[in-house]
Amino acid sequence: MDISVVVPLYNEDESIPELYSWIERVMKANDFSFEVIFVNDGSTDHSWDVITELSAKSEHVKGIKFRRNYGKSPALYCGFKEAKGDVVITMDADLQDSPDEIPALYHMIVDEKYDLVSGYKQKRHDPLSKTIPTKLFNATARKVSGIKNLHDFNCGLKAYRRDVVKNIEVFGEMHRFIPYLAKNAGFDNIGEKVVHHQKRQYGKSKFMGWNRFVNGYLDLMTLWFLGTFGKKPMHVFGFLGTIVFIIGFFAAFFLGVEKMWALYNGIPMRLVTNSPYFYIALTMMMIGTQLFLAGFLGDLISRNSAGRNDYQIEETLRIKKQ
Repeated sequence: MDISVVVPLYNEDESIPELYSWIERVMKANDFSFEVIFVNDGSTDHSWDVITELSAKSEHVKGIKFRRNYGKSPALYCGFKEAKGDVVITMDADLQDSPDEIPALYHMIVDEKYDLVSGYKQKRHDPLSKTIPTKLFNATARKVSGIKNLHDFNCGLKAYRRDVVKNIEVFGEMHRFIPYLAKNAGFDNIGEKVVHHQKRQYGKSKFMGWNRFVNGYLDLMTLWFLGTFGKKPMHVFGFLGTIVFIIGFFAAFFLGVEKMWALYNGIPMRLVTNSPYFYIALTMMMIGTQLFLAGFLGDLISRNSAGRNDYQIEETLRIKKQ
């Protein structure tokens, strides 16, 4: 199969028929073999009824229905898991991403040998409350990730080699950083394509700019730490703990030596326990020990959470149960 299109959605029943019709038209015009996987993220409207109807009419339509709303990252994770195409393309269901971009994205992966191509909405049709935080966030993401050529990390329109989506783990709200996840997994041939951004035709955006801005920074710091120290937490916690403990130990040792020297020379001196430096040194030794233990426990756990990507799927369409 040439292409799998993964479409995560939440309350987009009005736009789904038009989106699929557009995708189908593009695929047939370019003679692509394809599938479209709609992942219904706990919608409360008629989105699933629309997907069910489309699946009954077309063998290309597959569906996954979450029992409740989990978020975009879980939806992408489950869509990636089921994707069969050589190239996997993601897009939002709100019709702001144009399916006409699919052929060019496909050829960039197949012919130009990119691992991942991210869309860049150079001209956006969004309010300032969304565009300003996005620009600030993307500037920081470029700096932290080292992927200098991407202007829009969070663009929903992306294309991947199948190996990429099968070897990265998208969890929590890490969909914003899929290029960074891919780079950490060894897929560093990452490109960008300027894509057309359309005005939303139905409903309203499900994301608030400033809230996404703050959460994005927190997730970026988490990903940076996990990417740098996730497999070796002892290297950071153990190192910091050792340094803090040694400083505290030598501070306490110095106070003891000073007291012994004073006693030996008959010089009156207050009790060591009356000195604030004693308690500072003692506190540093305790903190150092705790940091060291945190690193040790982190090494034992080492990000092995068996149920992290277990999501309650209520129903599927044309998806083989495993």
